[in-house]
Amino acid sequence: MTDAERRTAGMRLTDDQRISWLRLIRSENVGPATFRELVNHFGSASASLAGLPDLAGRSGRRIRIAETRDAERELAALDSIGARLVAIGEPDYPPWLREIDAPPPLLSIRGGAEGLMRRPMVAIVGARNASVAGRKMAQILARDLGRDHFVVASGLARGIDAAAHEAALDGGTVAVFAGGLDRLYPPENADLAERILAKGGAHVSEMPHGWEPRARDFPRRNRLVSGMSAGVVVVEAAERSGSLITARLAGTQGRIVFAVPGSPLDPRATGANRLIKEGAHLVTSGEDVAELLAPMLGRSFSPPPDWSEPSLEGEFASRQPPDDSDRALLIEAMGPVPTLIDDLIRFTGLSASSVQVLLLELDLAGRIERHPGQRVALIEP
Repeated sequence: MTDAERRTAGMRLTDDQRISWLRLIRSENVGPATFRELVNHFGSASASLAGLPDLAGRSGRRIRIAETRDAERELAALDSIGARLVAIGEPDYPPWLREIDAPPPLLSIRGGAEGLMRRPMVAIVGARNASVAGRKMAQILARDLGRDHFVVASGLARGIDAAAHEAALDGGTVAVFAGGLDRLYPPENADLAERILAKGGAHVSEMPHGWEPRARDFPRRNRLVSGMSAGVVVVEAAERSGSLITARLAGTQGRIVFAVPGSPLDPRATGANRLIKEGAHLVTSGEDVAELLAPMLGRSFSPPPDWSEPSLEGEFASRQPPDDSDRALLIEAMGPVPTLIDDLIRFTGLSASSVQVLLLELDLAGRIERHPGQRVALIEP
């Protein structure tokens, strides 16, 4: 156990804090980045809930704030299927995921043997219409990695994902859902999903219980698959496939990207071959992956946030909110092209705190889109 793990081994949210966190992340227009900014601004999730109506109202928008009874209902539904809600920094929260840009503050986790989520993970992803050779290669990699004490993460999709999960059952595997934990997709993998749990593996989602996965939810799922992992292996992927999205996300998250080469005549190998041309590591065995990841496994992680609930008195309560002229100046400086927040601060001459508050207002009003690397873009009404 690392020093960071020892410091956080007993650290958990209180029941009231968990309800407040869940209400805040389930409120309208509050995503992971906005959640973090709100808590940083107001000092706690409960204080953020109290301050949301006024903050959103400054931009002329009323937003829906999740009710306590809805949060309690979701927690009860998770409990009914043997799942739990894990907050960032708590022992079961994957340490690598905590390091990505705007990590989800809460994860729903079902199953998972003791310590599984803290073990090093490798993602194996690929084509849904995978060839027999591709499936066999995914199985070889998953078994090799399991013997080297890696947990295999994937999206429980048809083809490569399912083959990797199947072969990793004994070594440990985590399936990331695009919808709620009670909304398995595709349904044909229901038996495999149950065997993952029976073998001590886990199901993970950041989406609300009961959420039906939509097309745009799958890239969000892929972000978790890569974010939980030290490296991502692509086995058979066509151009413009979800697997290439996962590989691209892995690159922006500082993960090592691996690819299995395939025949130039097989369109299912086009994406993986292109990744190799662009610098991905060519692999033919799990040993190749383990060898390259070994130097990263001893790295230390930043400590999680302190879960204490500070008072609103002091720094935040004494700030004067920005006025309409400040808001107009910031909107004029922004556009559809993602821009660094630091550049907006320098260009407008507004204080960092004023810009952050204004961005929160615009975010809650649905006027901006947040991008990796502390960049934002304006959405025209």
